[in-house]
Amino acid sequence: MNRRAFLNSSLVAGTAVLAGHSKLFGHAHGEGHPKFALGYAPHPGMFKALAGGNVIDQIKFAADQGFTAWEDNGMKSRSPREQEAIGQTLADLHMQMGVFVAYANFDQPTFARGNPDDAHEVLASIRESVAVAERCGATWMTVVPGSVDQQSANDDADWNRYGGPRLSEGYQFANVIDLLRRCSEILEPHDLVMVLEPLNWHANHGGVWLERSDQAYAVCRAVNRPSCKILFDIYHQQITEGNLIPNIDMCWDEIAYFQCGDNPGRKEPGTGEINYRKVFDHLKAKQFTGVVGMEHGNSLPGADGERAVIAAYRAADGSA
Repeated sequence: MNRRAFLNSSLVAGTAVLAGHSKLFGHAHGEGHPKFALGYAPHPGMFKALAGGNVIDQIKFAADQGFTAWEDNGMKSRSPREQEAIGQTLADLHMQMGVFVAYANFDQPTFARGNPDDAHEVLASIRESVAVAERCGATWMTVVPGSVDQQSANDDADWNRYGGPRLSEGYQFANVIDLLRRCSEILEPHDLVMVLEPLNWHANHGGVWLERSDQAYAVCRAVNRPSCKILFDIYHQQITEGNLIPNIDMCWDEIAYFQCGDNPGRKEPGTGEINYRKVFDHLKAKQFTGVVGMEHGNSLPGADGERAVIAAYRAADGSA
């Protein structure tokens, strides 16, 4: 993807600031630790105690620690100037830009009910995301296709006291497919990919339309476009269904992106029940070269917590 050339004084100043941080670990910038085997992607704020509050400094610190990707769900809220600065920094460091959120709705059936006003909102957001992706050098963007179209508790519905679908599941499925195809028409001329993220109902996002990996696989097969793939979030799918490695294998042809976080707690690998060493070894065996977004919190506060995150990924990656 073409990136517009960009340089400003904050990048120069950021390099000087970061050099001071890096020396704390015995490495000047550019002389950091060995690269991780997989493309783990930290996010803004994950290393702010060690790298400072500036996102450019945080990216450079992550590169010095061996990370080869970066993720920023909130990229669309940044100014175009900052988006370009991030994209140029990643390009200079030979790091992949991970996902940002192109469209997400967790409590309205914006895809499922087939409403023209909903479609207008979604498609406008996708068009806006194309420009953001160009500025920051992104290929992938997250799409959360709304909630299930269901009867609310306040509606008159004697037939189902607990609430049920307004539209039958098949009609909802068809509406989702139709709108995703329209999104694909916008993205494909720019070689961009929306990744659909199934989310768990039990701990975080009850009622979302897309919940299971097999459902996401069926959606992508039905849309049948190279710009519509799966974001397999290991944390969410452990809660929803478990059986992680077999489900990854079943969905493999439609997976473009991974995210991770341990369960319970949604913190770094090693703080919960998931055997991340085995899962990551499986991705390496399948020669996955994309991004694994570190979409989780730190289990401990401050600099010690940030060092613990880095150590956890070294252990899970097999490069400790």
